[in-house]
Amino acid sequence: MESDNSRLHQTRAILIPLALFLLTLLCTTALGARVQFHFERNLPGLDFVEDLKAFVDLFHHPGLLLDGLPYSVTLLLILLAHEFGHYFACRYHGVLCTLPWFLPAPSFIGTFGAFIRFRSPLKSRRELFDVGIAGPLAGFIFLLPALGIGLALSRIVPGLGESGEARLGTPLVMQWIGAWLFPGANLADLNMHPVARAAWVGLLATALNLLPVGQLDGGHVVYSWLGERHRWVSYTTIGALALMGFLFWPWFFWAGVLLLIGRRHFPVYDDEHLDGKRRALLVVAVLIFVLAFMPAPLQYNDTQEWLR
Repeated sequence: MESDNSRLHQTRAILIPLALFLLTLLCTTALGARVQFHFERNLPGLDFVEDLKAFVDLFHHPGLLLDGLPYSVTLLLILLAHEFGHYFACRYHGVLCTLPWFLPAPSFIGTFGAFIRFRSPLKSRRELFDVGIAGPLAGFIFLLPALGIGLALSRIVPGLGESGEARLGTPLVMQWIGAWLFPGANLADLNMHPVARAAWVGLLATALNLLPVGQLDGGHVVYSWLGERHRWVSYTTIGALALMGFLFWPWFFWAGVLLLIGRRHFPVYDDEHLDGKRRALLVVAVLIFVLAFMPAPLQYNDTQEWLR
């Protein structure tokens, strides 16, 4: 009986993540077909009502799935690299964890991201650091070439930035690459190829994960460095996000979510400090955060004010 229960548990541990991944692939591919449609016709990249219709159109025209693959495959490769970075770091340190669980969502992104769960405790701060930083590093390694290729396939359409309901923010790394590829152009008028759009979502997810709060990746990294003093960094960050919410969307929402469920970190009973190599990687994590972070991921065009 125990053997049967064990096999059933192992089967569920594989089938449930696989089912969620396939549903996420479906959602992101449906959204990707709409992104491709807009790109080919030089239409604004964001139209929230039309984007939601993409999920209805899929049932009437399943052939649209092929058009959505450049977006969905790129995005899921970035997210898979991120999550398996965590997974293989856990395996290296002998920490039990689940396979990545993806969260499908009929939204202008197509997913709420993915996560893994620890099934055994972490024995040291260094283990926690390695597991926490492995995801953003692995994801960023996949993200950078996707961003470069996607922007190279994109084009400038004068007036495009002001013609839609809203436009996407431009993180620092995209500004740098865009200035190199399109010197003197207004990047607000960039018609992003679906591969570039997927890389943009990857940058947003990376920046959010690297916030030094609770059990986010950035929270793991800061806890491994500061121990219990981590909670003061968490509260300070949540306060800063709340203040940013007066100017930029969606920081009120994220500050509220993190305050309610995400400000605490599980204890790791170890006083060993990070070594030199890990401190250097800590600097790399800060650099990735700076390159990926967007104070205003979305901007309305009707009022020319930041979406609140």
